[in-house]
Amino acid sequence: MEIILKPVITEKMTGISEKLNRYGFIVNRRCNKLQIKQAIKDLYGVEPVSVNTMICPGKNKTRHTKSGFIAGRTGAVKKAIVTLAKGDSIDFYSNI
Repeated sequence: MEIILKPVITEKMTGISEKLNRYGFIVNRRCNKLQIKQAIKDLYGVEPVSVNTMICPGKNKTRHTKSGFIAGRTGAVKKAIVTLAKGDSIDFYSNI
């Protein structure tokens, strides 16, 4: 089971990571905080202090097409905010 799906790289998360040493990730909905903590430790080689999770529900979306309105819904995602120990950091752009 893949635990860490992708990092959250937005202006808001970049500011939080610079100030508070916290990083955001989109994670599998079935994993728990202990699994996320271990995956971060294995993947990036840093020591997470705490892991906070949230499940963000999907949004309703509508589109107007030639055949009429199409209504749908985006999928729900689980996000994890990982606080790292002092002195540790994650560089997402190192292997570009």
